[in-house]
Amino acid sequence: MTVTPFFAVAGLTASVGLASTVVAAVFVALPEVGRRALVPHLVSFATGALLGAALLGLIPTAIEGVPPSGVRGIGLAVVAGLLLFFVLEKLVLWRHCHDEAPCAGHPTHGDPHGHAPHVAPNAVGPMLLIGEAFHNALDGVIVGAAYLTRPELGVATALAVFAHELPQEIGNIAILMHAGVHRWRALLLNLLSSLVAVLGGLIACVAAGHAVPFLPYALAVAGASLLYVAVADLIPGLHRQVDPRRSLEQLVLILAGLAVIWFTQHAEGIGFG
Repeated sequence: MTVTPFFAVAGLTASVGLASTVVAAVFVALPEVGRRALVPHLVSFATGALLGAALLGLIPTAIEGVPPSGVRGIGLAVVAGLLLFFVLEKLVLWRHCHDEAPCAGHPTHGDPHGHAPHVAPNAVGPMLLIGEAFHNALDGVIVGAAYLTRPELGVATALAVFAHELPQEIGNIAILMHAGVHRWRALLLNLLSSLVAVLGGLIACVAAGHAVPFLPYALAVAGASLLYVAVADLIPGLHRQVDPRRSLEQLVLILAGLAVIWFTQHAEGIGFG
């Protein structure tokens, strides 16, 4: 390893996160009325983007990276990821229950049956940031590995990662704001999560080819984390809107999120071959 690739990979991965944050800052800078009007739509869009990133990008790429005999291992990694994030969300909810609000089984004034208030949004933020940090670290590993293969391939890969991360970054901020996080804090947290890609890129430089056999399984766990957030946390919230017109809008925006990820994934053609 030479000094030049080390700093080049760090610069590429940092640039992806910073560029995404600059675009997302435009959304954050909008007047409150405009943001409030956009947030429900962006949550629907982000649901599609998360589903697409998991099911059209990360998990298929993980399957392509193993021989046929290893596909079951990818399935086990997805299941392990789902269970891991189920447990993490339980821990977040448990902490919220004890620190801020009563939970199921804890009767409240005016609620003698102990039915819990909806606390899922308070868990969405930490869950999303954990999953996105892991995902961004893997993006950094992919960019670093591509750059070490050929510098021009590393640059192309970084541009492709930016293309498919951008809609997710804006959606993530919308989700954090929907969960009650202040807009500028949401932007800062999203930036810090994005910059974890730098760590992934530097790990790729240090580990070189030694970590490649484990990358498909890590991709599967990252895909599971995004899939869990979309299915367990965001879709139930979308179901609270039962008006046919709003439901149709949600479906269209989910499909739009899926379509954007589909086209960016199809264009980038990143794999392990």
